[in-house]
Amino acid sequence: MANTEEVEVSTGIPSIADPSLPLIDSYTYHSPAPTAPGPYILGVDEAGRGPVLGPLVYGVAYCPIAYKEDLEGLGFADSKTLTAQIRSSLLETLGADPSNLGWSVRVLSPKAISAGMLRRPPVNLNQQSQEATVLLIREVLARGLQLTEVYVDALGKTGPYEAYLSSLFPDVRFTVTAKADQKFKIVGAASVAAKVTRDAWIEGWVYEERRRAPSAPLPAPGEDGAEAAAGMWAEETGSGYPSDPKTQAWIKNSLEPSFGYPSLARFSWATIKVVLEKNAHPVEWVDDGQASLMKAFESATGRDKDRCAVTKDLGLTSVGSL
Repeated sequence: MANTEEVEVSTGIPSIADPSLPLIDSYTYHSPAPTAPGPYILGVDEAGRGPVLGPLVYGVAYCPIAYKEDLEGLGFADSKTLTAQIRSSLLETLGADPSNLGWSVRVLSPKAISAGMLRRPPVNLNQQSQEATVLLIREVLARGLQLTEVYVDALGKTGPYEAYLSSLFPDVRFTVTAKADQKFKIVGAASVAAKVTRDAWIEGWVYEERRRAPSAPLPAPGEDGAEAAAGMWAEETGSGYPSDPKTQAWIKNSLEPSFGYPSLARFSWATIKVVLEKNAHPVEWVDDGQASLMKAFESATGRDKDRCAVTKDLGLTSVGSL
């Protein structure tokens, strides 16, 4: 689409289709599929597991085994050790040889992360990370690429995770290890794809709470607390990590006592929960219908002891003998 092409030229981030739109739902992006003959190797890494703000992004990069020697000289490494400028340049490198190099990302929105962790039973971050990894591998295989080796940056205990992935993809040899982005260039490439995508979302974050339907009337001053809150959120979010002073300032200054935080924040994180419990207005959820229903089945006293109101109204009595 012409629109998408314009965005990619202006942002340089093909994994963000339209940076003017808010990130609401999780999504997957794939670069053009490489055409060089296989078999292929693939690396997996993430950016954003620890932050309290913004998305978690899982990235994969893949190339033919025969291309490994060329890959060594391209400069890929753990993205955290590289400057933002070098990471952006390396993302361009990933797209510079489309016949041999491909990459994909799975972007988990903060809203989806929180929804998973707060549901019953909860889907914790490790489970969500595994699901993202498996989805990316499945979709790369579905594109017709023959994967024989996959390298994964460690997620918890390496042995059980490696066995789990091997059980799902028996024709692929998995290596799950700590610091894989430093040991294997293909994982370093995946790390760059994930980190650049996450950073772009954070730096250009669009608050969905500020968006209003074109036909919706503007609220009168003081009428809509959420609208007022939208104007007070600090623009500078920092890295999103709880230890970042700029992120700490955003958390402190962006709280609206009645409406809490916008969807940039992960509500399932203890950092956010503590601030809400301490500084936000308490909320008590009352369901009148449920309360009256419970009362109907409460036990009575005196002669009607152990009989609830429902049994009395229906004229039900206990049978002593048959």
